[in-house]
Amino acid sequence: MQSEEEVETYSNTNIVLIVYIITFLIGFPFYIMAFYTFIKKMRQKATPIDALLLNLTISDLIFLLVLPFKMKEARDNMKWNLPSFLCPLTRFAFHTTIYNSTLFLTAVSVDRYLAVAFPIKYKLKRRPLYPMVASGFFWLISMGHVSIVYFMQYFENFNTNTTQAGLARCYQNFTQEQMQVLMPVRLEVFVVLFYVPFFICCFCYMNFVRILSQMPNINPWMRLRAIGLSLGTLLVFAVCFAPFSLSHLMGFIQWECLSSTINACLDPIIFYLSSSAFSDTVHHLLRSMVQRVLWLWGSCTDLYSRTQDNPPSAQVPMTT
Repeated sequence: MQSEEEVETYSNTNIVLIVYIITFLIGFPFYIMAFYTFIKKMRQKATPIDALLLNLTISDLIFLLVLPFKMKEARDNMKWNLPSFLCPLTRFAFHTTIYNSTLFLTAVSVDRYLAVAFPIKYKLKRRPLYPMVASGFFWLISMGHVSIVYFMQYFENFNTNTTQAGLARCYQNFTQEQMQVLMPVRLEVFVVLFYVPFFICCFCYMNFVRILSQMPNINPWMRLRAIGLSLGTLLVFAVCFAPFSLSHLMGFIQWECLSSTINACLDPIIFYLSSSAFSDTVHHLLRSMVQRVLWLWGSCTDLYSRTQDNPPSAQVPMTT
């Protein structure tokens, strides 16, 4: 008979599994559409924000591709029953893509702020090469900090940590020696990859909205999109990255993954508010879906009316 603690753990992992599944089903189609949109835009007329959003899309797609491994872990009640080499690989990809999101969203906020604060200088000096170089730097920063998951294998009981019951778990149980190495790294990651980007985002978007609100001839829809972009990005930081970073710093691994996973459902909203190309793609897709539904509905009603107007005649059996 299961103990009360085991039942509670099982219920919690079921919640995590449900969130993983919903995130994957909702996020994957949107990110495929975003990837197609930004690749097409980059081939036509690339802008700095398109390059940043393309890299963010690729990062989030990688996140979704490793999510099935996390689903399997949650389905097995947080036991790691997969090959051991997938444990550090999954953690590496999972954490790298999450911290990529903080950096790329911060870069988008800087881009939006510079575009309205220094419009002439920004337009003259912006080059597609600059965001590509910045994107490569962001990837290196994220991967460099998260590479600790591979360095930890040189310490005792790394990889799939074992509990007293002999159940293999991935990055949940650490020895005192491991914690002495992990805690300074986690603190640095918290400051460099969350606190500083969050501070920059707040500064950029507060001034972004302030400057737009002082422009008398600004389009109301553009002003509304700007406010939505600012609030949406800060909401992602507050709802997803803040709990993730704090819980990761304190060691609450299970719930850090839950809060950070929600980010994959919120980033498409940032894409919609940041990129006219992506919003146009969404509008085109919605129009096509509505037209097809209306066509199908019209075909069904037309067929039904014809059936009512011309009922099938009763057949009289032939006699010899």
